[in-house]
Amino acid sequence: MKMVAFVFSHAPHGISLGREGLDAIFSISSIFKKISVFFIGDGVLQLIKNQQPEHILARNYTSSFSILSLYNIKDLYCCKASLLERGLNNNNNFILNIDVLDSYNLRLKLDNYDAIINF
Repeated sequence: MKMVAFVFSHAPHGISLGREGLDAIFSISSIFKKISVFFIGDGVLQLIKNQQPEHILARNYTSSFSILSLYNIKDLYCCKASLLERGLNNNNNFILNIDVLDSYNLRLKLDNYDAIINF
């Protein structure tokens, strides 16, 4: 069975990569049974609760991350260094329950996947 990792590495608003990545996850979930999601770099900003993108005339798609579990996607990982660089920590109130990993262990996890798709 192929294992697919989706990596979110861009900020949530201003460009459509986050929304497109989420749409891709939902689309591909019927084909692949082992899908994991990783948040690195500015992608960790996707996890922040109570965003108000309507102030920049953008749609708030980040709430859709909460339905990943309905698609049986439960392996969610975040880079600890990326959080700290942005003044966040794993005690923040995020929209998802995520496993926070250091950079080395995150890389080891990613090495196990057959395909890595970056958004």
